Order: sequence, then structure tokens, then C-alpha cells
Amino acid sequence: MALEAIRYSRGSLQILDQLLLPQQSRYEAVGSVQQAWEAIRAMKVRGAPAIALVGCLSLALELQAGAGGPGPAALVAFVRDKLSFLVSARPTAVNMARAARALADAAAREAEKEGATEEAVRERVIRLAEDMLEQDLRDNQSIGDLGARHLLERAAPEGGKVTVLTHCNTGALATAGYGTALGVIRSLHKLDRLEHAFCTETRPYNQGARLTAFELVFERIPATLIADSMAAAAMAHKGVSAVIVGADRVVANGDTANKVGTYQLAIVAKHHSIPFYVAAPSSSCDLGLQTGRDIVIEERPGHELTDVNGVRIAAPGIGVWNPAFDVTPHELITGGIITEKGVFAPGELQAALSATVPSGS
Repeated sequence: MALEAIRYSRGSLQILDQLLLPQQSRYEAVGSVQQAWEAIRAMKVRGAPAIALVGCLSLALELQAGAGGPGPAALVAFVRDKLSFLVSARPTAVNMARAARALADAAAREAEKEGATEEAVRERVIRLAEDMLEQDLRDNQSIGDLGARHLLERAAPEGGKVTVLTHCNTGALATAGYGTALGVIRSLHKLDRLEHAFCTETRPYNQGARLTAFELVFERIPATLIADSMAAAAMAHKGVSAVIVGADRVVANGDTANKVGTYQLAIVAKHHSIPFYVAAPSSSCDLGLQTGRDIVIEERPGHELTDVNGVRIAAPGIGVWNPAFDVTPHELITGGIITEKGVFAPGELQAALSATVPSGS
């Protein structure tokens, strides 16, 4: 039985409430765009691909129930408004913004056809949202296999097994299934070429300790949890062959926004001459932004850092800075950027993807 962050059939959408893991596995019904926005904002569902999928499928639910209209033009306006609202939930990840544009443009094109009907527009948007779910799973499997092959050629050209360190959660719980960076680890394990995986706890929300560790145990992949502050020691003493992380947004020059703490991992990996990889679908690549300085970084509430499970652990009165992401400069991504279309050096990314990935978000 595979782990599923999202359960969807036409007219029904459920998400695994990731705030309850690993103590409880409970699925929560999402019946509207408003409920999806709240679940995304609260991080009941997280991971750039999963955020986009839940947002788009929540709109599909409303359209299936007859919301929007009357008439094609009014329905297109309804679709645009709902999608704009969804994008506002967590702005750093580009996947939701790109998916929103794709759905809105598809609705507009369908409405412009001769003899267009409201029902045709409605069906076009629903079907495209459903297709995104299936495409994400295929893309993740390609990322896993391509990344595993590239990493083995780089880190173990003579054969043997590799040890990989990863950060945050980039597995089935962050996507339609399989995962990006964790998908590479899955593929290495299937090839019997994975010696060990290290996952960081990923403070302050502990996605590594709660979610990645949960997935690794579920899949029976040999793994060890470490505190974020132990990463340098692990690279120095535990035979780490490569570091692989995911991405919420990769811009044209290869600069990458990912869960806060990624930047420091890249610096340490460079010091130890350990290849540092970013694994992300092309839908996470924003060729319309030239450098990481242009990425808007979401800041989360202070209590996420000062409290654990509702219990305050920090001294009252202390100030808090809690950015959800940081930006890793492209020159630190020494292994490559793994996409479903291939593995590219940061300097190759724009040319490689420009024919298939639109600029802008």
C-alpha cells in the first residue's frame, strides 16, 4: 500500500492531515476552494507540487458541483478569481501560480471557441486539473530514476552503494506520489544501490522528523534522523556521498528557493566536496525570474518556532524571525538540477527548459 497525501475521485477530495503525523493518519475532506486555502495555509498539506494539486482539485470540486456562471464568460471570471485566491495561500512555491495560469488560460480558450458552452468550459478545467494529478506522479518517477542514475555515475562510478543526506520532506506526502528528492532515494533503494539515508529534522515544523522519517520507515529504507545542526558532522564523519533536496522555486540562473536550512547544507557540502543536487519538476522552475533575489520569501508566524504542539519552549518576550524558505545560489548546486526532462547544471537549465516551460509564474 502506497502512501497518499491526496485522495481524489471526481466529486471527492481528501487530504492526509500532515500536522497529525506521525501520531495519527487521518484524512480530511476538502469541499471548497476556501477549505483548500485554509489547509494549505495551515500546512495540513504542503510541498509545492501537492499544494498546486490540492488547490486545482478543490476548484474542480466546486465546478463539478455547479459553481460559477451563468455563461462561459462569467465562468471564466469565476475560475480566475478562485485561482488568484489560492495562489495567495503560500506565495513562494511557483507550482500553484503556474497551475493557476494554465487552468485560467485553458478556460479562456475554451470560452472563445465558436459555440462555446458553460458546460464545455467547466469540463475543460476539471479534466485539466485531473490530468495534473496523473502527470505529477509520472514526472516524479522520472525524476527519481534520472536522478539515481546521474548520482551513481557521479558518486559511485565503479559500482557500490551510496549514502545520501536530504532535508525537509520531498516524498509522496509532498507530491501526487513517489516524490522528488526522496524519489531519488526511493529509486536508489530499488536498485539496491543505497547504503543509507540521513534526514534532517527540519526545524521549526519538523517535516523531516515527522514526515520524511515516517516515509522512510514505511518504505523500509535504511535511514537515520539527525538534528539540523548535525549535518556538517554527518558529512565529515558518516560517508555522505551526496546531498539531495527539493525546491519550491528554481529561477532562470539556477538559484533555488527551498525549505529554510537548505542554503547552509549547500555551503557545507561544497566545503566537503560533496555533490549537492536539487530535485524538482519543471513546474517548479520559474524562468521569468532571473535570480534568487527576485523570489518572494514567505514568513511564517512566530509561534511555529517558539511553541511545540501548543507548548511554549522559548523564553517569553524574545523576538522571532521565521522565514519558511531560503535561497541557495546556483554556484553551490554542484551536482545538478534533476527534472523529469533530465539533469542539468544550473547554467544549462534555462536553455534546456525554455522550449517547454513558459517564463513567468
